Amino acid sequence: MRDQTIARNYAEALFELAQRHEGLEAYEEGIEMVARLLEENRDFRLFVETPRIAAEAKKGVLRTAFSDVLPKHLLSFLLLTIDKRRQRLLREITREYHALLDLHTGRVRVEVTVARPLDEQFLARLQEALSGLLGKTAVPHVRVRPEILGGVVVRAGDIIYDGSLRRRLERMRRQLLSAELPASLGSV
Repeated sequence: MRDQTIARNYAEALFELAQRHEGLEAYEEGIEMVARLLEENRDFRLFVETPRIAAEAKKGVLRTAFSDVLPKHLLSFLLLTIDKRRQRLLREITREYHALLDLHTGRVRVEVTVARPLDEQFLARLQEALSGLLGKTAVPHVRVRPEILGGVVVRAGDIIYDGSLRRRLERMRRQLLSAELPASLGSV
């Protein structure tokens, strides 16, 4: 819980910085790029998060890698997280920043799980329907999971809509098992 509070504080500082400088979306894209790199590149993550590597070496790599790509103040923010030994929280800071930006812009991130990949047209219709249902602009993040068999599972915060075929079959099975057999079939 303590790390989440610290990440939230850093995200709030980053949000204020973004409002004063290059803009909220530019910072969102930048911090997302860094978080994705940390998530997908194990060597980079270990380099940045390992305490045995000197802070100046880490900062030098970040300056080289991101000085032409990130807004100047966002890069300074990243360097500050290294100075304060909070770089292992960068992915959590990114999540908290997204939450603040979503609240500010009236967006809601929605996790959509489907059995097969969606085409762009269906995804656009789904986004429109979810936006109407939730009363905010829905930003769907689609995951493909063949084990749901068909249908769709939508998670928006604490709310889950499970329209998967697997769930429907399970419900039907429970109903059939709990139904009493008619007397004429019971003697067969």
